[in-house]
Amino acid sequence: MADTPMVAAHHVRLGSNSGQSMTRKDGLAKVTGKANYAADNRPEGLLHAVFAGASIARGRVTLLDTKAALAHPGVVHVMTPENTPALSQDPDEKTTPFTARIDVLQHNDVRYAGQPIAVVVAETLEAAIEGARLIKAEYDEQPARIGFDDGEAFTPEAVGISTPPKFATGDLEAQRKQAASSVSVVVETPLQYHNAMEPHAVVAAWDGDKLTVDMPNQAIGLAKPGIANYFGIPAENVTLRSPYLGGGFGSKAVLFGPQMLGILAARELKRPVKLALKRDQMFGPVQHRSATRQTVRYDIDADNRLLAFEHQANVSTSSFDNWLDGAANAGLSLYATPAISVAHSGTRFDTGTPGAMRAPGIATGSAVIECAIDMAAEKAGMDPLEFRLHNYAEKDHSNGKPYSAKALRECYETAANAFGWTDRPPKPGQMRDEDGLLTGWGMGTSIFHAPFFPAKARAVLRKDGTARAETSGADMGQGAWTALWQMAADGLGMAADDIDFDIGHSDLPDGSVAGGSAHTASAGGALFAAGNDVIRQLAEIATKDSDSPLFGAGNERLIGENGRLFKASDPSVGEPYTAILERAGIDEIEGQGRGNRDKASTETYAMFSHGAVFAEVKVDPDLYQVRVTRLIGAFAAGRIINPRLAKSQLTGGMIWGMSFALHEEGVHDKRTGRPLNNDFAGYHIPVLADVPHVEALLVDEDDPHVNDLGVKGVGELGITGTVGAIANAVWHAIGVRTPRYPIKIEDLLKGAEALKA
Repeated sequence: MADTPMVAAHHVRLGSNSGQSMTRKDGLAKVTGKANYAADNRPEGLLHAVFAGASIARGRVTLLDTKAALAHPGVVHVMTPENTPALSQDPDEKTTPFTARIDVLQHNDVRYAGQPIAVVVAETLEAAIEGARLIKAEYDEQPARIGFDDGEAFTPEAVGISTPPKFATGDLEAQRKQAASSVSVVVETPLQYHNAMEPHAVVAAWDGDKLTVDMPNQAIGLAKPGIANYFGIPAENVTLRSPYLGGGFGSKAVLFGPQMLGILAARELKRPVKLALKRDQMFGPVQHRSATRQTVRYDIDADNRLLAFEHQANVSTSSFDNWLDGAANAGLSLYATPAISVAHSGTRFDTGTPGAMRAPGIATGSAVIECAIDMAAEKAGMDPLEFRLHNYAEKDHSNGKPYSAKALRECYETAANAFGWTDRPPKPGQMRDEDGLLTGWGMGTSIFHAPFFPAKARAVLRKDGTARAETSGADMGQGAWTALWQMAADGLGMAADDIDFDIGHSDLPDGSVAGGSAHTASAGGALFAAGNDVIRQLAEIATKDSDSPLFGAGNERLIGENGRLFKASDPSVGEPYTAILERAGIDEIEGQGRGNRDKASTETYAMFSHGAVFAEVKVDPDLYQVRVTRLIGAFAAGRIINPRLAKSQLTGGMIWGMSFALHEEGVHDKRTGRPLNNDFAGYHIPVLADVPHVEALLVDEDDPHVNDLGVKGVGELGITGTVGAIANAVWHAIGVRTPRYPIKIEDLLKGAEALKA
């Protein structure tokens, strides 16, 4: 019997849905209040839990008086280290690099201010809040260690997620001997705290040894077995629902102590329990961005080409865990430099543990690198853009790999033309507006990795011509629900409106992590592949059906589009999906998909998204107040699935960059270690009045190597060039370089006085 020929039905191309600026699929539900966030769930018999936080940053609880709390009407239970059952997994054990040590009342030690020391469970939220206030604690307090000068220095074994703390290539000293000049800058960046609109929350309900959890989470496929390990139950006994997230930015990618405490309380009391963090409780137990003290040096030859790049970063972490922001790695792939040396050192603060925060490492590192590059351009007597182009990297100098695609030159040109950069005077302090405000123009280069995570998806085609696609991936506000829906529709060759699409549930195929600017490529690639698998099966049915116009076309390439299967060589030969299924008597076809990146491509190419950001600032010549008035960026990130959403993410990143440059700073009392600005009144982020004209321009880029569909991410790209662009614009306005972020009036005044002297 002859072998049946393989059907070439994989239409590896994105169709009419992708590339369109479709409005958000989840938009209507959100603006009408129908979107169901974790804390919106109210199962029958619900109890409310609130944790009491430590009022010291370092020491030990010596007495915990719970009598008044237990006597309060409505309070049903108070959990303390004395009565809280142990988890099945040690909460101070890290099973993978993507986990954190957590606080679940496992001891009386206090490791940071705000650490949970007791949990009050009550019939009402009000009773739980009041009960937590009635907890009286006494401490054996030790001096708090806050800041690089007071913290405990140590040598890290890794930074970020398992990246070596040091890297070097080329002969740094030999290159320096050839240098005609050098520039060096030391800049500090502060603690920055995740402040998504939706704080962390959990609603937990047990049924025997089966658990249902409503919890905002960016990595459902990792969280489900993680929860199971903590509670000693099979992973299949955990149902995690997270259809909507009110922002995440990395902080909802791992599991935290307060969430486990809520689940523990529900198991102990055999009733559903809700625990939602208050705003001030976001400043401690649920991660933040590390503080850094960075030194960047560039050595330059007589032809104004970079010879050597050295980046040292002292990075903060907690007293009990080891996450450090990989700031010194940010410049490894930025500019053409024969010799590179980067190194991280660590300092332990008495704070909660840092973690991944939007554009981890690259945001903090590029904020300093872009200032150093501008200083090098000034020393060379070159325009900052001209200098960057003069030292443009045609390959990744950290490893010698060519880029899978790089349209950065086009980004520079597009953004510079839109901004009007050619009119920029070279020296600072030369521009004033009609109100007498000093005006400055600056620029920065944006870069971010283009990673790819293993992801799975499922697609089902029904005989009535409708379909369903699903993956457990998460939409934390970035528009994933819409972009992934578009990719799923193209995989099936159908209109998006004919497809039911679902995400955010642990029973669905693992959509991997919504983070690292990889979600669209990873989960979207899996959804597209699942649709292609359906089309492959459909083609096999049609080509074996003597009544089909496609009969016998098994070795031809067949295309599925607009609900119709046809020959690539002759589109007139084909028929609707419904006709194929009707004749075969099949109700539905199910397809499975995985995202794909060729391993050889990963080993051969350096994969990044790129961009260029240009900033205009106005500085009061007397008060030295800084206002950003224009931000224009151009970005190249492979194939863009939804231009509207991509621009939204990029402008959001640029606004975050402005927040980094001028606003955000977590301030702790050095005596007590307590956060001093743990609310939106004190922790400054841009409001509408702060946001200038922000424009994101998309530059076409074809990347045939990054994955099957040529898709990259944009979620973190916009922040990375913006911080330095604003700092450089401030220098251009008044001639002062910032020694730290956020840029402070007192530093500008001090710098201006030094210039006068």
